[in-house]
Amino acid sequence: MSKILLVEDQQTAAAYLSKGLGEAGLLVDVARNGPDGLHLLLTESYELAILDVMLPGLDGWAILELARKAGNRTPVLFLTARDDIEDRVRGLELGADDYLVKPFAFSELLARVRVILRRHDAAAPPAGSEPTAFVLADLKLDLLRHRATRGADRIDLTPKEFALLSLLIRRAGEVLSRTVLADKVWDMNFDSDTNVVEVAVRRLRTKLDDPYPIKLLHTVRGAGYVLELRN
Repeated sequence: MSKILLVEDQQTAAAYLSKGLGEAGLLVDVARNGPDGLHLLLTESYELAILDVMLPGLDGWAILELARKAGNRTPVLFLTARDDIEDRVRGLELGADDYLVKPFAFSELLARVRVILRRHDAAAPPAGSEPTAFVLADLKLDLLRHRATRGADRIDLTPKEFALLSLLIRRAGEVLSRTVLADKVWDMNFDSDTNVVEVAVRRLRTKLDDPYPIKLLHTVRGAGYVLELRN
């Protein structure tokens, strides 16, 4: 049974969502403010955290940012009354998995929760089914330890950046379009008119390539991106 964290300051909404998720077979812990939510996220083990953006003490963005800096990789679904594209992009860049705008139908929330849980269950392949580590030049990616290094340097990546790099290195030498990246990494749960893919690639390149003389992540104009060692 999956255990999830719900951080929602509105009592009626928290009770309604907690009851519905519980009836769907999920174990739910509820926090009513940002600091309590962050404490639970960092001290307990969850398969998913559902965070309201506007919270007392710490907003949802701050919770996610602090959790990621602490090394916590729990999948996150944001709930918010704000539908600005900039807000959605901000949440995705911080490492959120999805973004649901209020008001919403509970059936849609439950469907998205199940998609995230299935996706992250599938992300951990059975032992021996496929490689769990990849090497390209001096870049090493360890899927089990969720670690990326170049030479002796540890590269600190957000969950989305790690997922993006994992896809690129699994298919090294193959040009992947923005559509493919959006589908495989973000599951298309965002407005396709946004530049979230370009922003994520740019941030990944800043960490992966900019400090090093050998460049691995390349843009193929009009086609997409490719991870490869070029002569």
